[in-house]
Amino acid sequence: MNRLVAASLLALALAGAARAQDLRQDIDHCRRKVYPALVNISVVVRTFSDGRSQRSPAAGSGVIVSPAGHVLTNFHVAGHTTRITCTLPDGEAIDADVVWHDPLTDLSVLKLKLHARKQPARPLPFATLGDSAALQVGEHVLAMGNPLSLSSSLTLGVVSNTGRVFTNFTGTDIEELDLGEGEVTGLFTRWIQHDALILPGNSGGPLVNLRGEVVGINELGGGGVGFAIPSNLAAHVLNEALTHGEVRRGWLGASFAPVQRLGLEQGALVANVVAGSPAARAGVRPGDLLLALDDQPVVARFFEQVPELYQRLAALAPGRVVHLTLQRKGDTLPLDVTLGRMEPALGEQAEVPQVGMTLRDVTGPMAMVRRWPDADGVLITGLRPGFPFEDAKPDVRAGDVIVSLDGRPVVDLAGFHALWAELSGKEQLLLDYRRGQESLLTLVKPDRKRPTAQGGALRRAWLGIKAQVLTSDLAQALGLAGTRGFRVTEVFPWTEAARAGLQVGDVITAVGGQALEAHRPRDAQELKLTVERQPLGKPVEVAVVRGAERLALQVVMQETPGTATEARGVEVAAVELKARELTFIDRVEQRWPEEVAGVLVTEATPGGWAAMAGLRAGDLVVSVEDHPTPDPPTFEQVMARALEARPRVVRFFVRRGPRTTFVFMEPDWGAAPR
Repeated sequence: MNRLVAASLLALALAGAARAQDLRQDIDHCRRKVYPALVNISVVVRTFSDGRSQRSPAAGSGVIVSPAGHVLTNFHVAGHTTRITCTLPDGEAIDADVVWHDPLTDLSVLKLKLHARKQPARPLPFATLGDSAALQVGEHVLAMGNPLSLSSSLTLGVVSNTGRVFTNFTGTDIEELDLGEGEVTGLFTRWIQHDALILPGNSGGPLVNLRGEVVGINELGGGGVGFAIPSNLAAHVLNEALTHGEVRRGWLGASFAPVQRLGLEQGALVANVVAGSPAARAGVRPGDLLLALDDQPVVARFFEQVPELYQRLAALAPGRVVHLTLQRKGDTLPLDVTLGRMEPALGEQAEVPQVGMTLRDVTGPMAMVRRWPDADGVLITGLRPGFPFEDAKPDVRAGDVIVSLDGRPVVDLAGFHALWAELSGKEQLLLDYRRGQESLLTLVKPDRKRPTAQGGALRRAWLGIKAQVLTSDLAQALGLAGTRGFRVTEVFPWTEAARAGLQVGDVITAVGGQALEAHRPRDAQELKLTVERQPLGKPVEVAVVRGAERLALQVVMQETPGTATEARGVEVAAVELKARELTFIDRVEQRWPEEVAGVLVTEATPGGWAAMAGLRAGDLVVSVEDHPTPDPPTFEQVMARALEARPRVVRFFVRRGPRTTFVFMEPDWGAAPR
């Protein structure tokens, strides 16, 4: 018996080892097939806030799915970006263009710029899309991606559900995933649930079966569970984008619920009908049962089957007449419906720098959700202070919709740009705008002038030192009882005081023959006021006590150095960077040598290209593209040349405190105002 048990255990161990070996071979096969086509996607994301566009870096994953260089990834990775760069596992980095963004499925189709490769004819690795409908619960899958923006990784897991949908807490409706700003996904998706480890940064990477086929695009995960968009849905989006340049979808204007709780085996319950939609015009009502679509049965007994119904409807061409078979109160009701076109949930958003606003095109769904009477005009999403619309009375706010400008209708963003360029020379413009259901009018002055800095104070004489009052107690401690004046605490370099021989520790008792009476802390201004009364550019006698000696030093009175507020400034709006000339005090405080020249950064606006590159307030820009920038006019000229040339990278040589460094700025010149 023991021998039989031992033999059985040995057989099991050998079988297990064989299966493990088979699995390792399958994984190795998949790695060779798909891993080279995995890409690390780095992007510059553009968001809009407070009337301006802002930029920030982000990263995700993707997979090359054609020899022509088409890439599939998530919309939440590649959407709302101004630059996309894909890096292959071998380190080759290739920029990509957007073919189509599809928020409704959280997918984006990209196209690598193969012509820009160093070896354009070099074959490109690509993966094959498999049949996600053939996946089985318990089947091994591999998740590939770039977690935490690190280098590429591969993890192993099993499929735990092939048709996961999310519902609300009560189980009465599908819970769509929020992608931000009102965009949602999940209407058409039945996710593949699996336990292959995925982390932030894996989004957009491929889920691969053991045959080396991409069966999903990973979208989200956490707590040991991940969810992927089925490859069959991704293939549909890819084919539509490559064939038509967009994903076209028919729109009925009705939402559905499963019929399980009604005790039915087939059909779908009409839960909502959008006012003014094709369904509403045809007479579809909430509570109807949809039994057939173009005479093909509809089966939505469970929520997992509802996305399939939405897919069937969306796959039909806009404008097509569809035959619906409904049941209403026990009666069969045939209806013909002409499908509309499914519009994006949100319109395009853009900054209008000269107006100090961000605006968004209005879409039908936006108007419907907000209960606006129509989709005319452009939505104000943000306002900047100091620009024309700030002084409008009545006021203009984010959330208002501009309907017309000076009596001319505003149709969309492009129309607003054109109208403003045409009308901005007028003294004032009549603005017609909508706030909720209100129709408001106001006046806007396009030529509103922003406040300018006032002139600085008159120049006065300056000694070029720092000093403290020689109090009675301090004089006593130094053996100078009865002496009044100021003790020198610092002598600034490159000054007339330094050249005349003033030293730290000297006690100044008189200036220009006028004795100093300071002996209390409240007398701290006496030296400054006495010096300011001296003639500029002339030598003045400064009486000094140095140890046991009494000296009379001749110090030329020099002009008080300019302050930071008086310094000449410059602004490069295209990269949202402000700088000013270097002052004497800047040089002293930073201990920069006298020969160091440059412009001092005062502001790199968060979200702008300068801030994205790492420039920050306090940096001294010594040169740009190897061209010295000793003063604001020169800096402005050098930057103007860069704006005109629009190189991929603008190189700054910078002093940052005691050290130097290089900063590399990579603006998206197409999105930067000149």
